Amino acid sequence: MYASIKSFASSFFVTGDPLIYGADVSIGLTTVAILFVLFYFKKWGWLWREWLTTVDHKKIGMMYLIASLLMLFRGGVDALLMRAQLAMPNVHFLQAEHYNEVFTTHGTIMILFMAMPMMFGLFNMVVPLQIGARDVAYPYLNAVSFWLFFFGAMLFNISFVIGGSPDAGWLSYPPLSEMSHSPGVGQNFYIWGIQISGIGSLATGINFIVTILKMRAPGMKLMKMPMFSWSVLSSSIIIIFAFPILTVTLALLFIDRFLGGHLFTMDGGGNPMMYVNLIWMWGHPEVYIVVLPAFGIFSEIVATFSRKRIFGYKSMVFALMSISILSFFTWVHHFFTMGAGADVNVFFAIATMAIGIPTGAKVFNWLFTMFRGRIRLEQPMLWTLAFIPCFVVGGATGVMLAVAPADYQYHNSYFLIAHFHQVLIGGVVFGYLAGIYYWWPKLFGFKLNERLGKWAFWLWNIGFYVCFMPQYALGFMGMTRRVYTYGWDLGWGPLNLVSTIGAFLMGIGFVFQVWQILYSVKYGERDTTGDPWNGRTLEWSIPSPPPMYNFAVVPYAGEQDSFWEEKERRDFAPAPPVPVAQLEAIHMPRNSGVPFIFSACWFVAGFGFVFDWLWMAILGMVGVGVTLLVRSFQYDTDYYVPVEEVIETEIAAGRAI
Repeated sequence: MYASIKSFASSFFVTGDPLIYGADVSIGLTTVAILFVLFYFKKWGWLWREWLTTVDHKKIGMMYLIASLLMLFRGGVDALLMRAQLAMPNVHFLQAEHYNEVFTTHGTIMILFMAMPMMFGLFNMVVPLQIGARDVAYPYLNAVSFWLFFFGAMLFNISFVIGGSPDAGWLSYPPLSEMSHSPGVGQNFYIWGIQISGIGSLATGINFIVTILKMRAPGMKLMKMPMFSWSVLSSSIIIIFAFPILTVTLALLFIDRFLGGHLFTMDGGGNPMMYVNLIWMWGHPEVYIVVLPAFGIFSEIVATFSRKRIFGYKSMVFALMSISILSFFTWVHHFFTMGAGADVNVFFAIATMAIGIPTGAKVFNWLFTMFRGRIRLEQPMLWTLAFIPCFVVGGATGVMLAVAPADYQYHNSYFLIAHFHQVLIGGVVFGYLAGIYYWWPKLFGFKLNERLGKWAFWLWNIGFYVCFMPQYALGFMGMTRRVYTYGWDLGWGPLNLVSTIGAFLMGIGFVFQVWQILYSVKYGERDTTGDPWNGRTLEWSIPSPPPMYNFAVVPYAGEQDSFWEEKERRDFAPAPPVPVAQLEAIHMPRNSGVPFIFSACWFVAGFGFVFDWLWMAILGMVGVGVTLLVRSFQYDTDYYVPVEEVIETEIAAGRAI
């Protein structure tokens, strides 16, 4: 009995690496601390009522944001582990197998479990407020989306200490991801973690398309809508067409691994290049899914802090929508070297260059917006200004990679690594950090500390260039991706050491941001006006933080930048309070615990499929079916906020008399 338990534990838990044991201890201590706080302060009921069962889009956005920052920490630690391994020649800080796992989880976490939830957090926190809505179109589905993401991310992340992490790269090409090369459960964690969270992402795309098209405030025609909401619409359109491809691709890989299929195995009559094409048919549009909302954020920030209407509004809308279409015609530039032929390569090279035109037009529009504007260098604007040169370099190197003959030299080298991070960090991460700084006082009621924020800003930016500029040179020197170690004779050591120093500078910048948030919770400047930046759009017209119903009276928005125009009409005098007689009861969705339980059942099913425990997988799927059945018989799904409560809330905020 003891021998069988010991044998099971040795295969179930990851052992043999001090870093893993350290993770075990940290996970255990964190879990004990959370349970202690919940029991000691008797917060279980509060946690269930206010967070686990909430359908409030603002709270769901906050949970997305917290999860994304935790994933940024986890993915960042992976990056620092890799850079420590590559800092000097012939280093053996990590074992080769562990290094493969680290670069696989780093890429997967940063794209799917950090960038996506940070993006969805901003969707939830901002879009309904910008378009004058009291909630998203499908609040219940919104909660389902978050909890599917959360449990999918947890399923993927526990592979670090249970079963073993995937090690076939962040896109898991066959044959490395097939049973012949990855017989363990790591790839199963990859398939089911992404599959479960991907269903939530697809549902979010549907939800926000309907929200934007059907729930805008009276008078807000599409061509009067704020740029961030336009960027969310374009991103969501890509989501609903791209994510089904990912779902099908992972399902086919699942068939290969679990049912003995040979869809992607050469010796069984399959073709691994079919997988590569499918995964990049999702993978390259995915890059634009995460970067388009960042473009919308920059548009809002540039207009606000230049005190000018965005230059070229119609061309900005056209650029967003054209990018959403062109993004589906560029995927082959990721593997020009596959031998598809000159005609195919030429088509995708031209399409890749063409998508740079609307992107470049947006940069010029931001510059023209700032031209002769009264620019204020607040924290959101600093990150926006840092983005522009960074993204210009990233775009230029992207065009270099789009030239098919040149790509034969750059392909699979550290030049590509540098370009990818130049665009994803300089575009996506800088953009979302700018958005977080911009909308933080609206959602939380206080600004983040300026001094600590500037320390974080400069450490991030200096560290970024110190880290990635040497990697362009390393690529030209022949250093390829996924290198575990290298010799002194290659001459890569000095530049790799510089790159590692830069990575740790960015890590210190993140530490400053965590310090900034914790410090600002107690000492941050409180926003008592609801409009700390002198904003232009509707979210700045309500108190900070917003009431649960957002708008006591649904606004009329007949102009672009309607709140700014309203302020100009009254010569920036405070808005007159709303007469109490105009207030009425407000229809709102009721909280539900079903999304949490439904998603937890998916986690159980996924865990069963990972370890090939059919009894657990069946149990989890039965739970999924039962929760769907329970939901179908729920009729008491909404309620009215009493007018007395609305009046009390508005008077307390100084918004009604």
